[in-house]
Amino acid sequence: MVTNLSESLNARVDRLKGLADQGRVGRLRRGIEKEGLRVDGEGRIAATPHPAALGSKLTHPHITTDYSEALLEYITPVTCRPADALDFLGDLHRFSYRYLGDELIWPASMPARLDGNDSVPIADYGTSNVGIMKRVYRQGLDVRYGRIMQAIAGVHYNVSLPDDLWERLRELDGDADTPLDDYRSARYFGLIRNFRRHSWLLLYLFGASPALDRSFLPDGRVPEKLEPHGDATLVSRHATSLRMSGLGYQNKVQEQLKICFNSLSNYVNTLRHAIATPWADYRRRGVNEGDEWRQLNANILQIENEYYSDIRPKRVTRHDETPSQALEARGVEYIEVRCLDLNPFLPLGVDEIQIRFLDTFLMWCLLSDSPWIPDDECDRLDDNRRLVVERGRDPALRLLQDGRHRSIADWGGEILAEMAPVAELLDRLEEDEPHREALAALTPLLKDPALTPSGRLLDRLESTGESFLEAMLGLAREQARDFRDTPMDPAREALFDDLVASSRDQQADIEAADEEDFDSFLARYFERAREVRSVTPLQTGEPS
Repeated sequence: MVTNLSESLNARVDRLKGLADQGRVGRLRRGIEKEGLRVDGEGRIAATPHPAALGSKLTHPHITTDYSEALLEYITPVTCRPADALDFLGDLHRFSYRYLGDELIWPASMPARLDGNDSVPIADYGTSNVGIMKRVYRQGLDVRYGRIMQAIAGVHYNVSLPDDLWERLRELDGDADTPLDDYRSARYFGLIRNFRRHSWLLLYLFGASPALDRSFLPDGRVPEKLEPHGDATLVSRHATSLRMSGLGYQNKVQEQLKICFNSLSNYVNTLRHAIATPWADYRRRGVNEGDEWRQLNANILQIENEYYSDIRPKRVTRHDETPSQALEARGVEYIEVRCLDLNPFLPLGVDEIQIRFLDTFLMWCLLSDSPWIPDDECDRLDDNRRLVVERGRDPALRLLQDGRHRSIADWGGEILAEMAPVAELLDRLEEDEPHREALAALTPLLKDPALTPSGRLLDRLESTGESFLEAMLGLAREQARDFRDTPMDPAREALFDDLVASSRDQQADIEAADEEDFDSFLARYFERAREVRSVTPLQTGEPS
């Protein structure tokens, strides 16, 4: 099976090389979303409001908050060069530090020092109906899962292929008569299926959360997988990403959805079913009492964004359109990778080597054969992912591939070998060899788990005797000093100053334009959300 996959992959790559040399293959486009908790000088989650000097978190296109008022979220524009995205992200940090006073941006995915559930303040988006809906949705997450889980931070990586590359691929596949939107959606779902099969590799290479502060477990009960490191820290000896483990972004109610991304129609219909199907336990917790809303509804998902997944198909929505309606109406536009921890040793949480590797990995997923995933394989993929999250640096760990037990070093090495010609293809668009250099830089991590971010973090704690809080606070101070001492791009600085004022004006306009009460607004929203938008058989990814 692996041989056939490699042969078909190499054939596709060879056919694209000639087109690349002719300048007929465009670069990938990407955007980065990076979260980071604001903390005080002692490493406790900030209780202060989102700085007003940063603009409106409801309408600012680049600086907002995620779940918590203290959880900053930075959003870069779409760029063709990774360095441009990273430069923009760096200036977002520099701009913010102008107004953070003594506060710091926490460099790790697992939260800083907490003081119980209520110490995580829910973000407030103002008095407009859309702003209230965003807050009530977050209150619902508190009702269902608690706030502490929502204080976990990460990096989301959004990637799309340019239209000219999709057109070339469609020609090479002999699908010239297939509408481009339909072809693109089917191929993106193929990419996603291969990503699901192999995302354990990203969790191993980039997982960076093997430790946490004891305050993350306010009930005092310590799971067996964790062991104490001093008085204030808990570690998991071989874990790569506690953020992606059962302690982090997991939900047993959602596990019944069994979304394995075989088709667009299955994905959309499953999400639509989940946001329309009541769940008894959520109903018992109450939706609204008088004028106080506790949740948007008592269904399996309040809205589609509540579905947790390590990758999502995405499409920019239009006015009065949900994410699923956008997908079924116009197909997949880009994909969002959501399984990436913040690397606390990197000031931005991510660097160009990681981006170049991700681009190569995603392109490999796209160009490789990707059959549909049956239910039994879906379960095995979840098992592999869980094993790497919990025991990825254990030399005795074996993953299951097509009935064979494989070590991470062997299977990972095989994947990187298949990625090599894809890296060469992408490097044909570059002056140097950044994709091949990224593969070379990360290959040693397969043989030596101590070189991974999770291994490095655990080694630091053990070699210095520092607590998790002390180590992360030390890194946060170093990074803050560097951001405060380096200048911003002048044009970008002017842009950010302008966006502060314009985002406030936009929020005021939205609030002034509301003409209905929140109850009516919400009822109308869910009535629209139930509408099925036009979708062709080809857009489903199923036979026509």
